[in-house]
Amino acid sequence: MNLAFGPVPSRRLGKSLGINNIPAKFCSYSCIYCQIGRTRNLSIERRSFYDPNLILKEVLSIIEKCVEPPNYITFVPDGEPTLDENLKAEASLLKAELSLSLAILTNSSLLFRSDVRSDLAFFDLVSLKVDAFSQEVWKTINRPHGLLDLSEIRKGIKKFSKEFSGRLITETMLIKGVNTDVKEIEGIASFLSEINPDKAYIAIPTRPPAEKWVKPASEEELVRAYEIFAQLLGRNHVELLTGYEGPDFDLAGDPIEALLSILSVHPMRIGYAYESLSRAGISPEETIQMLLRMGKIKLVEYRGERFLVKKL
Repeated sequence: MNLAFGPVPSRRLGKSLGINNIPAKFCSYSCIYCQIGRTRNLSIERRSFYDPNLILKEVLSIIEKCVEPPNYITFVPDGEPTLDENLKAEASLLKAELSLSLAILTNSSLLFRSDVRSDLAFFDLVSLKVDAFSQEVWKTINRPHGLLDLSEIRKGIKKFSKEFSGRLITETMLIKGVNTDVKEIEGIASFLSEINPDKAYIAIPTRPPAEKWVKPASEEELVRAYEIFAQLLGRNHVELLTGYEGPDFDLAGDPIEALLSILSVHPMRIGYAYESLSRAGISPEETIQMLLRMGKIKLVEYRGERFLVKKL
């Protein structure tokens, strides 16, 4: 088994060298949308899986072959990375040997534990999963281990957000008919506003999910969620994770490609799109009508405003 892989392009992290510190599939959740499939070893017990020195050796071997160093070394395994009791030792070894930033993507479920919060303090960037607000939706979408308590997890997340000095981001996966209800979205956004992440990402499944019936949120639901998040967190702190990042309302280079890049990350009010295209020297009306006919974008109405969003 390869304990390190990549580097691979990441929409959140740039070029990322991945570390697979958990075998498939030890996890505290069995999320309905997981690209790795259902959890075979549902667990909340921390244990040792691999020798930290072996992980370091594989990372160094890959780094030696890289033309350019990655932006991050990222713990993104085939399970929940904080189940690894050697996490702090692995992070310490990597920090001692390499002057590269460390990131970790966790489902947040073990943050009620002080030892887990202490381990995560060694990272430069921590991504927390927050898919639900209500108990019912949490159990439906994340299918947690039976001994986990949502209120305790929330307390742990809040504690960590106050203690952590690095970059904190969150990810919310939207599943049609599961967590796209307005009250659920408002609850999630309200909770996120209490921990004040540097960026709150709204995502949809882009790979085959664990359950075949799982469908991504619609464009309308994405725009609605984006606007609710933006209202509570600030527009600069919210992004859609449905495509690669583009320039921020500056249509540099090919203005049409630049517009599509922006729309895959940020829904844009149609008036702003008109202004941006006009500044780029092309006809806003003709361009938008062409993209609508080609099925590249969709026009969505929300709270009396019209938005353009990249068609899924």
